[in-house]
Amino acid sequence: MNKALQLPRPFTKPAWLQQLQWVADPVGYMETAARTYPDIFQANVVGFEGGLVFVNQPQAIQEILTRDTTIGSRVGLYKAPGDLNRILAPILGDSSVIMLSGDRHRRRRQLVMPPFHGERMRAYGELIGELATMAFDAVPLNQPFEARVVTQDISLNIILKAVFGMSESGAGSDRFQNLKYLMTQVADLFHSPLSTMVLFYPGLQQDWGAWSPWGKFVRDRQKLDDLIYLEIAERRAESRTDRIDILSLMLSSRDEQGEPMSDVELRDELMTLLFAGHETTATAMAWALYWTHRKPEVRTKLLQELATLGKNPDPMEIFRLPYLTAVCNETLRIHPVAM
Repeated sequence: MNKALQLPRPFTKPAWLQQLQWVADPVGYMETAARTYPDIFQANVVGFEGGLVFVNQPQAIQEILTRDTTIGSRVGLYKAPGDLNRILAPILGDSSVIMLSGDRHRRRRQLVMPPFHGERMRAYGELIGELATMAFDAVPLNQPFEARVVTQDISLNIILKAVFGMSESGAGSDRFQNLKYLMTQVADLFHSPLSTMVLFYPGLQQDWGAWSPWGKFVRDRQKLDDLIYLEIAERRAESRTDRIDILSLMLSSRDEQGEPMSDVELRDELMTLLFAGHETTATAMAWALYWTHRKPEVRTKLLQELATLGKNPDPMEIFRLPYLTAVCNETLRIHPVAM
């Protein structure tokens, strides 16, 4: 950030107190600031030197997100340096695509993007539909249930089957269940402001034994790593070419020099998919269920739109439904899962 840039600062309290308020109640923090400065403001949160600039004005947001980051051989107006995501390194590692910048980021994107195109997306869409149907078929009728539990089960099963290509039955069922359990345990770090604080304050990252929050996290992470590296090793050793899961496709990817990803790079990308697609997706789905049931007119219109596709619709047709897209986008606007 340009240090000469001077922007409104809605809070005059010390930086450490702002950070504490942000961690404890990020939505309340943002709403208070935006009421005072609705278009743009600067704040000292999450430990970035000089603070962060928050942009709320729609045209300015579009400019930032759509402007090319390079102009010819020169660096453009905006860039997204990976080192700004260092707060997530204890979970994702140092080699994840979101930790990289410049040429390293470009090379990694070329390696990880092929699984997310064409017919593969249709196959993943069919799997997602099947798993979601199975999860809700298991919910008892006419009884209260916790939506977050159901959506978390859906997101976990999708990741383990679409990303890892694992099955909950047969020879690999034990590893499937162990990975599912450990992912939930590691994700517990985000379940409360108090436990999340260890990411924002490195001084709290002290291993005082398995009973301490950070100590438990470190041990659960190691168990999860062991299972992931074992899966990578076994997948490298097998000769199957018919797999379409994301891990297999990343194993076969090569960069411009013909080089594959290392085990560490694969581990970090898998952890990114696990945690970018697990907690966040489950939370978003739970809020979508909440709002479509709180507003019956929205639910009715949504069901009417889905009914136009008939039975067993193509996943890509579902993806292109305009009202469903609007419902998803509005859910994420009201409840941004990153915070």
